[in-house]
Amino acid sequence: MSTQNVAFPSNAEQPNKLIYINNIKVLLTILVILHHTFIAYSASGWYYTEPTKIMGALIPIKMFISINQAFFMGFFFMLAAYFTDASFTKKGTSKFVTDRLIRLGIPLIMYALLISPFASYLVYYFAQEHHITFLQYMSGYDTWMDVGVMWFVLALLVFTFIYVIAKTVFKINFENTLPVPGSRTIILFAIGLGLVTFLVRIIFPVGWVLEPFGFQLGHFPQYIAFFTIGLLASKNNWFEALSEKTRKRLTLSAWLCLLFFPAFFVIRITVKMPVEWYAGGFHWQQLLYAVWEQWIGLSILTVLLIKGRKSWNKSSALLTKLSRYSFATYIFHPVVIVAFTLAVRNWAVDPALKLLVVSPFIVAGSFALGGLIVAIPGVKKII
Repeated sequence: MSTQNVAFPSNAEQPNKLIYINNIKVLLTILVILHHTFIAYSASGWYYTEPTKIMGALIPIKMFISINQAFFMGFFFMLAAYFTDASFTKKGTSKFVTDRLIRLGIPLIMYALLISPFASYLVYYFAQEHHITFLQYMSGYDTWMDVGVMWFVLALLVFTFIYVIAKTVFKINFENTLPVPGSRTIILFAIGLGLVTFLVRIIFPVGWVLEPFGFQLGHFPQYIAFFTIGLLASKNNWFEALSEKTRKRLTLSAWLCLLFFPAFFVIRITVKMPVEWYAGGFHWQQLLYAVWEQWIGLSILTVLLIKGRKSWNKSSALLTKLSRYSFATYIFHPVVIVAFTLAVRNWAVDPALKLLVVSPFIVAGSFALGGLIVAIPGVKKII
């Protein structure tokens, strides 16, 4: 996230052989921005939504959202964990915990108390046409804690404190000299994780949120697993040892999963099932989707790691800046999405076309705002 933040490691914290991690971090940040932009034009659950009704547009939009969800936030947790142990060892328990509380806790509080309400206020003022000041809006604001996209930071704090307890109380070192996993091991693990996810989603379907923390527990089996994998990968040098053979096999695996995606539409139409059966409940369709999600997610993640290590392990002035701005971009990108989608709300074209037009501006605007925020004196010491 910042130059000192484990969730978004920087050039300053990494040896040159891990610069590709910064480039992957930029890619994941872009995917986060696009993910929420696509949701704004295809579904509900965002500050301002304007869903398209064109099925020919909805299918690729839903495909992008589903594939993205299969790996991108889990990838963030894995990268955060990958640098956690080294940071803990270097700083010691007290300094490490204090650092995490400052660099994760302060942005979390600021988002919940100021940034998220401001995004909601923009919708209230422009889309709903209630022309009052922000202070007047806040005087009647009844959501005392809206973590929004910062659920990730809150979860990362929870995972990190559990890690500290494991290290200090139970003396777990996560170093077991485990062999580097191959493609077969990774796929078998993905299937097992899919089964666990299926069982969890019987009770906590996708879309069910643990308030006020913003946790969708239906996705947490992956987040917990990937955070743990990140700790093990760091101690066992897995990122550097993953083979080209594994990349080729999992590239094929990812493509096969991608080609299978239309089958979910065919199944839904054929058996005339509610789409909610894919999200949770004791249904074979939910089991199929849960296994598919983890299978394609781990395949894509592993391919990106190996490809990045081989081909993206170089930087530039622009990439260095984008990497430095990533955490601030993550924090403030909802405001940029809301601003752009509201700005074109009266444009008399289908929302799918708006999505194509505004997406590049939203990505660029989010990083630009992130850069401006980081340039504020004192802010860069936190984010």
